[in-house]
Amino acid sequence: MTDEQIIEMAKEAKLPHYWETGDIVWFDGVRHFAKLVAAKEREACAKVADERLYDYTMLTSNPPQNGAAWSIANAIRARGQRTPEGGEA
Repeated sequence: MTDEQIIEMAKEAKLPHYWETGDIVWFDGVRHFAKLVAAKEREACAKVADERLYDYTMLTSNPPQNGAAWSIANAIRARGQRTPEGGEA
């Protein structure tokens, strides 16, 4: 994640900024936090891939599909979506 992307997200989140310059307050801390979040997300995605590694059900479907890619992509997209109970999937 680039500094420019982090700054854009910080502005979208309306994080505190200096009114004279528009610079984000405590940007080093914000940058560090964003990189920690990105690392956690990468690990979560890797775990989804690990869980699907030996899932052959999609390969035996009719017509055959790339089960791993399809399953991983759907699982990643489902992350962060609200469940009926109000939690996250």
